[in-house]
Amino acid sequence: MKDSRTNSAADPPPEPGSDLHLELRGPRLRAGLTDALREAVRTGRLAPGTRLPPSRSLAADLGVSRNTVTDSYSELVAEGWLTARQGSATRVAVRTEPRRAAPAVPRTKPTRHRPTYGMQPGSPDLANFPRTQWLTAARRALTAAPHDAFGYGDGFGRVELRTALADYLARARGVHADPERIVVCSGFHHGLALMAQALKARQVQAVAVESYGLGLYRDLLTRAGLRTPPVNVDEHGLQTEDLARLRGVGAVLMTPAHQYPTGVALRSDRRAAAVDWARETGALIVEDDYDGEFRYDRQPVGALQGLDPERVVYCGSVSKSLAPGVRLGWLVLPEELVPDVVMAKGHGDYMSSALEQLTLAEFITSGAYDRHVRSMRLHYRRRRNQLVTALAQRAPGVRVVGMAAGLQAVLALPRGTERSVVRAAAQQGLAVSGIADFRYQGVGSTGQSTEQDALVVNYAAPSDSAWAGALDTLCRVMPQP
Repeated sequence: MKDSRTNSAADPPPEPGSDLHLELRGPRLRAGLTDALREAVRTGRLAPGTRLPPSRSLAADLGVSRNTVTDSYSELVAEGWLTARQGSATRVAVRTEPRRAAPAVPRTKPTRHRPTYGMQPGSPDLANFPRTQWLTAARRALTAAPHDAFGYGDGFGRVELRTALADYLARARGVHADPERIVVCSGFHHGLALMAQALKARQVQAVAVESYGLGLYRDLLTRAGLRTPPVNVDEHGLQTEDLARLRGVGAVLMTPAHQYPTGVALRSDRRAAAVDWARETGALIVEDDYDGEFRYDRQPVGALQGLDPERVVYCGSVSKSLAPGVRLGWLVLPEELVPDVVMAKGHGDYMSSALEQLTLAEFITSGAYDRHVRSMRLHYRRRRNQLVTALAQRAPGVRVVGMAAGLQAVLALPRGTERSVVRAAAQQGLAVSGIADFRYQGVGSTGQSTEQDALVVNYAAPSDSAWAGALDTLCRVMPQP
């Protein structure tokens, strides 16, 4: 029978199948196809178990007759390269590879073991992510999504999410927010990077930072060419009177609702003093409200931004309230700063996923976000109470300091014991952080020459199944009186 590169008019339409790129060489079509398939399997480009396209689909894609494909398949089945059963797809055969000797591990190189329990700060309880409710919101959002949601969008973010955030933040955090002043970003780290670019564009040379905080953020500002002079933190938060002594500072990065990681709130008179300083100097306050929804002893402290929306940049995200993997955050900006931040965003990560934004908008407007936050607030409060009770019974010499809020607690230790406790915990399979990890260039949290030994313990991160074991291990490594 004469081969043809086109189907005859009597042939039925090709069956749907997976795309398969093959280069046929030589004048003989069947031999060329067989060689191309054999080479793709031999080199691993077609992995064992890969389902090949139906013969009719592959014939249509390559412009050859179906007989050419079936003959090639049959030949490769006979050779053991492919497998085929009646009523089942043709697949790449699973071939037994000869065992290779495991490479020798040098005895001088220590093996690093993954800790059994993790109580390092930074993550919420990921096991309690509201999968079912999020999926429901995603389905509704996708069904209602306008056609332009699948386009490139703009640097502001989806208007549906910005509108939902404006309503939620005004109600829950006391933020004065207009959708046109909100820029959606991929979490606080991304938002701070945008702010660093915008501040540099405004000729700002330095951003003051709290004497305790994440070095990651200080490094981000430094890489952007900004100096980061530290300001002391004590039991009432940032010592705002020190701001006036700084020279050439155009902004300050702070965590007023719940200082990270010391766990104290900025006292009311200092909140007013910080805003007065910004007004008098023309500087900006960058407010990181990383876990403002979670306050357990009373209602959460409102956002500092409410005191002066033109001098405070409000930064929020769902990294603590939902999960960092959602990768969504927001900046509520003074009106004059909006163009600079949108321009900065255009030079990098111009737009976050529109579908994730629409899902979060639906999640908020449906009330699911409020329900989840209330549920997790009760969950974390129980965890913190259990931590306090267990330490009082088993390690009475250790004090829990800071306010009852957020996802972590600060455990004050006897002087000189911090490093040994961290090491002892690691030996027991528990990862914890000492407060020294967050200290800026040796500056003390009390403004004094002495420095407090302490642990920063995340009671939120362990799953329900791991919590009892993590708490027991923590109590066992605590110093005894």
